Parts: sequence; structure tokens; C-alpha cells
Amino acid sequence: MSLYVRHLERTLERPVLVVSLEGWVDAGLGAESAISALMSSRPTELVATFDEETLIDQRARRPVVHIARGVNEGLTWPVIQLRVGKDLAGSDVCYLVGPEPDFRWNSFVTAVVSLARELGVRMVVGLGAFPAAAPHTRPVRLAATVPPASSDLLARIGVMQGEIDVPSGVWGALEIAFGELEMPAVGLWARVPHYVAAMAFPSAGAALLDGLAQIANLSIDSTVLHTSGDATLRQVDELIAKSEEHISMVRQLERNVDAAEGNPLEIGQVPTGDELAAELEHYLHGERGNGGAPSAEV
Repeated sequence: MSLYVRHLERTLERPVLVVSLEGWVDAGLGAESAISALMSSRPTELVATFDEETLIDQRARRPVVHIARGVNEGLTWPVIQLRVGKDLAGSDVCYLVGPEPDFRWNSFVTAVVSLARELGVRMVVGLGAFPAAAPHTRPVRLAATVPPASSDLLARIGVMQGEIDVPSGVWGALEIAFGELEMPAVGLWARVPHYVAAMAFPSAGAALLDGLAQIANLSIDSTVLHTSGDATLRQVDELIAKSEEHISMVRQLERNVDAAEGNPLEIGQVPTGDELAAELEHYLHGERGNGGAPSAEV
């Protein structure tokens, strides 16, 4: 039994597949803001839907009921979709969006890979963002993850030095599966200042859009997110300025980052691999691990 249903049968022209599934690490809502900007900027069509009864825990991801004057007018169910649109130059771009599956990851990965082959996908790009020891006063930098077959793509984004073990989302399994087919695949990860990881940080989404445009040779306008990011940065500046402790922290982060150019995750610098893993664990469990830095919404 197939895990997906096709809704659009027309031939696509060597599309790029962008993967952004809800439920995995997304500090500062970087991936969410990036995919929202992409899909709202141009019309999209539904290509396929995945079987939510099989893949999704509906008690963990409850449907939304619409009630009007006491009348239940229906439910909106969480569903994983594959949609297609075009970039500004007219190139086809597919989007795998919706909740990360709760069950049957191996079957889901097999289905996505099969669908990508049917559609003639030329490259797969995953989007994400993680909390890092980075200051908001420097441009958001990206780190990349790739399967061995796509190692040549690392030089276009940034090589992650050292080794680290962290929990994986379903993107990690997709990345490996596409690599086994020698289909180019790369995960783009925005490094979000850990003290703003729990709030919307549009600069992360803007960096992801710029990285996607670069790595996949797409024409994408990230102006809206850059503008929103500038406004958020001014608000964070105002919060930081209220505390000498926070000012000192940001200055130290600036020195660390400036001394670690060319090392996107600063492994072996500050933080260490263990510290970064701990930061991610804190974030995933809602502990934020902000070391006293402000994490209030702005």
C-alpha cells in the first residue's frame, strides 16, 4: 500500500525539493519563516499527500475543529503535503511540508525518495535552525550537513569541523537515503543566537533563503525577511542594552566568533561539541539554556 496519493500528474522540469517538516529543531522559527516566505510569494499546486492515519499520532498533533455559534463545521487534519511552485526565474521548486511523521520513518523515507525519483528531482535541500553561541550583532551563518556522496557541496556553505552526536529528525534519514542514490542532498542549518532561540528571529529565515538560492541556483527574493530581521535586531539591541551582564556576554560571543572564521559550528572553540549538544538538548526540552541572557519575546 502506497503511503502517498498523487494529485498532480504533469511533468516537472528537474525541480529542486525543499524539505521543511514541523516538529524538529527550529530555533528562532528559522525554517518556518523561510518556507512560509517561499510558499506565500508564488502560487503552489498540490502534488501529493501522505497517509496521515499511518504516519501521524493524532493525539500528539490534534486536528483543529472549527465551531461557529456552537455548530461543529468540520476538522482540519494535520497532513504532510508535497507542493510545487516556481522561483522568480520560472524554475520548478517542490516543497515537502507539514508535520514530521510520528511513525514508520523508514517507510516514509522510502516513499519520499520514490516520489522524488518519479518527479525527476535534481537536488534535495533540508532547512533547519539550531541555537548556537553566536551573537545577534553578526550575520547569521549557515552550517551544512550532507551524505558522503554530496560532500562537494560543503565547500559552498561551510565545513563543520570536528565530530558531534545529536538527536536526529527525519531529515537525517532522508539525507542518507538520497545520498545512497547519489542524488545531491544538503541540509542547511542557521545558527541562531541561543538567547533569542525561543522567539521569532527572521534573520535566520533570510539566511536560509539566501543559502538555498546559492546552493540550488534558484532565484529567490529574501527582502521581506531581511527587513523583518532588521527590525527584530533593533528590538534585541534595546533589550541587551538594559543589562551590563548581557552586553558583556554579547561582546564575548563577538570575540569568539570573530576568532573562529571558517569554522561554522566553532567546534573546538566556544562552545565545545559537548556544550553544543547540551544546548540543543536544553532547547528541545524547552529549557532554553540561555545562561542568563534575555529570552523574553520582543
